Amino acid sequence: MASSHSSSPVPQSNSSDAFFKKEMDATKRFRPVQSLPDVCPKEPTGSPNNLRESPSLVADQQRWTIYHSKVNLPAALNDPRLAKRESDFFTKTWGVDFVDTEVTPSFYLPQITKEHFALYQQEITPREKVHERCKNICTPKDTFDRTLLHTHDKSRTDLEQVPKIFMKPDFALEDSLTFNAVLPWSHFSTAGGKGNRDAASSKLLQEKLSHYLDIVEVNIAHQISLRSEAFFHAMTSQHELQDYLRKTSQAVKLLREKISKIDKVMCEGSLRVLRLSLTRNNCIKAYNKLKLMATVHQTQPTVQLLLSTSEYVGALDLIATTQEVLQQELQGIHSFRHLGSQLCELEKLIDKMMIAEFSTYARNDLNRPLEDDCQILEEERLISLVFGLLKQRKLNFYEIYGDEMINTAKNIIKQCVVNTVSQIEEIDTEVVIKLADQMRMMNFPQWFDLLKNIFSKFTIFLKRIKATLNTIRSVVFLVLDKNQKTRDLEDTLQKNSAKENTVDTEVAYLTHEGMFISDAFGDGELPAGAADTASQRNTSPNSEPCSSDSVSEPECTTDSSSSKEHTSSSITPGGVEMMISDDMKLTDLELVRLANNIQELLYNASDICHDRSVKFLMARAKDGFLEKLNSNEFVTLSRLMEGFILDTEQICGRKSMSLRGALQSQANRFVNRFHEERKTKLSLLLDNERWKQAEVPAEFQDLVDSVSDGRISLPEKKPTATEERKPAEFLIVEGQKYATVGTVLLLIRIILEYCQCVDNIPSITTDMLTRLSDLLKYFNSRSCQLVLGAGALQVVGLKTITTKNLALSSRCLQLIVHYIPVIRAHFEARLQPKQFSMLRHFDHITKDYHDHIAEISAKLVAIMDSLFDKLLSKYEVKAPVPSACFRNICKQMAKMHEAIYDLLPEEQTQMLFLRINASYKLHLKRQLAHLNVVNDGGPLNGLVTSDVAFYTGNLQALKGLNNLDLNMAEIWEQKR
Repeated sequence: MASSHSSSPVPQSNSSDAFFKKEMDATKRFRPVQSLPDVCPKEPTGSPNNLRESPSLVADQQRWTIYHSKVNLPAALNDPRLAKRESDFFTKTWGVDFVDTEVTPSFYLPQITKEHFALYQQEITPREKVHERCKNICTPKDTFDRTLLHTHDKSRTDLEQVPKIFMKPDFALEDSLTFNAVLPWSHFSTAGGKGNRDAASSKLLQEKLSHYLDIVEVNIAHQISLRSEAFFHAMTSQHELQDYLRKTSQAVKLLREKISKIDKVMCEGSLRVLRLSLTRNNCIKAYNKLKLMATVHQTQPTVQLLLSTSEYVGALDLIATTQEVLQQELQGIHSFRHLGSQLCELEKLIDKMMIAEFSTYARNDLNRPLEDDCQILEEERLISLVFGLLKQRKLNFYEIYGDEMINTAKNIIKQCVVNTVSQIEEIDTEVVIKLADQMRMMNFPQWFDLLKNIFSKFTIFLKRIKATLNTIRSVVFLVLDKNQKTRDLEDTLQKNSAKENTVDTEVAYLTHEGMFISDAFGDGELPAGAADTASQRNTSPNSEPCSSDSVSEPECTTDSSSSKEHTSSSITPGGVEMMISDDMKLTDLELVRLANNIQELLYNASDICHDRSVKFLMARAKDGFLEKLNSNEFVTLSRLMEGFILDTEQICGRKSMSLRGALQSQANRFVNRFHEERKTKLSLLLDNERWKQAEVPAEFQDLVDSVSDGRISLPEKKPTATEERKPAEFLIVEGQKYATVGTVLLLIRIILEYCQCVDNIPSITTDMLTRLSDLLKYFNSRSCQLVLGAGALQVVGLKTITTKNLALSSRCLQLIVHYIPVIRAHFEARLQPKQFSMLRHFDHITKDYHDHIAEISAKLVAIMDSLFDKLLSKYEVKAPVPSACFRNICKQMAKMHEAIYDLLPEEQTQMLFLRINASYKLHLKRQLAHLNVVNDGGPLNGLVTSDVAFYTGNLQALKGLNNLDLNMAEIWEQKR
């Protein structure tokens, strides 16, 4: 019967039909009162949720207890028998305020009113009207649906009475568990006391099963009644279908007979011709395969022949081509089953051979005699090796060259030391075994020549490395350029193929429309692509293929385009022509990274040379040899190292800081020693200085004259000329006479040594500036302690510090101050703009020197001031005239003038005596006021006027003071 589960009106437990409600849980579903009790036991299998929970007369023999009672909380609270809810249900435990407490409305929930639904009502009202209008027009069709629904509900209710075990698809009474579940005979006993009870249970079980059978039969009959019309219609249609099949079978048989006759008459001959042609083509292909196999068979001998001539690139190309042919053309050939693995092992062997060959080449290239010749060693061999290594993606081959560079740099220094030591007879190599100890026994000229030789060797060494690495980089760039050209060619071919596809489409369209190509295009209008396509299509299908004699033609050879190697020739910078194959599977990023690494290797070569040179210097500097060098030797060494640094920078294109740092470190040590020596020398000179005017040798005058000409440098000594010239009394600087002490003359020479050292070693400019500033400050402070502080009394043993000592000290300070701007300009020209802030040290020094000079002038004035105070305090206005006090004053003034006139310039002498005269007037005015002497023209006034005239005459009679304005009228009190 043509009934299905989906169309069955009987409700199922797992059905999701829209006519029925969703099945509720067994514990919560309300079940109608059944006419017969359920006597079937619980099912032995399945999930516990599917087991029936109603009492069973057979299986459940226990008494009912209170634990079988189930009442929920809403049922207890909503008891209809109570007039009102008892208020003490919750308050007994939770408090009296539990029921009466009002819930505070939430601040986060808005108050909903009818206005909130206004918009929804406006949208839904038109739809509701349309729905009502359609409802009135359409006839209700749910009468039958309601009847069917009612019938389904009734059938479903009846079927739910049948236990689910009968509905299982694997229901079988042969199963003992199923049999015992349906017929529980174990509960029936033949004991005498229970016979009546067992009989009643058996009868009840039989009636229950009969009831289930009736329910099922009724539902089956109902289903048959619903589908009776479809059943009878299917039976009627079956007879018609059988008639159609019989007629079809006869037509097919007749058609097959006709096709068989057509096949014999028209097709067998033509197919036989095509079959023979195909067989001939297959034989030709087999012959070509055999010929290709013969060629592949000769691969290994050919590879060995190429390797014997170091043709690594050709051998690798042959192996790659053979591998590709084996994978594409000769795949599955039993005789070649081991050839692929053999070629792989051979390729690995070639990799090792190339690496060993490159290592040998690097060793030979770097260890050949270091002469002026910087030619590349066997350039063709190098290029072949590099191409082979690139082809095999051995991109770290440059590391081998880098290791060889390190070893060669060590050997260069070692060999230079050995050669130099062997030429020095003073060094006994049998007693002194270590090279480092032998090297430390050299004097500076010998060691300097050795270092110069090492630097020259390193320069040639770097030039060779640069030439070799440039050749390697050129090969890398050739491959990179080839990749770029290949991509451009592929883009061009893709564009051309797109155009040809357009022409093919047009030709195919014209042919499909039944037109000839010559009708659509004129003779001159036919495109080249279309002409070629047409000529290929017009070729006769019965034309003979290539004969056995023409198997070497392109169409008969291997037609795998990927197995053909396209090569292009490129010329390296050295003029060597190389063939570059297209199968170097290297990306542009890898090639660029490799080129950068090779360039970095050149930088590393420079660093290696510098590092080895630094170690060589440090080995010689262990015993303080470099610190003991004099200025000229260190300057010579510094210039040599600077020249080598500049040469390496020019060759490699990058600065290496190790040797420069070592030079700077040694320069700092040299500066410290240089400064300490001169500071110690200056300290000894000051401690032994008696502060008397010294004669100026001619060499110092020449030194000062050279500075005046703008050259801050130490002049060369001329012994013959110096002996004929006598020392001068004064030092002439730009027309001015300077009386100095011997310490200041040597200090000027020391200052010029600092400046010249800066010219020779520019890297120590800032350190020298700091040290020179410290030296000038030290001279200022120490001279102040010795002269103004009277330290020379204890250090040298002077009896007293005279005015001449003070004036000489002031003049020496003025000489140093004169040269400070010159020194500042010298350093400023050699400093970087960002270092100009260091020049402020000279400004501070100039200020300190001026303050010191002013203190000396004040000291001279203070000496006379104390003298005036002592003499004028005892002055009495009485005869004779001039008085003894004024004669003493004039005598002391003459002594002061005699002491300082030859030391200080005339302008400074006049300014100093003006200050002394002001002090004299102040003390005289005070004494006259004390004596009550006024300018009234009396006798006392006349005596004082006579004394003052004597003082004025004597003072103006001194040399250089005749035009001095003394203004003696200020000694009198002004009348009010």
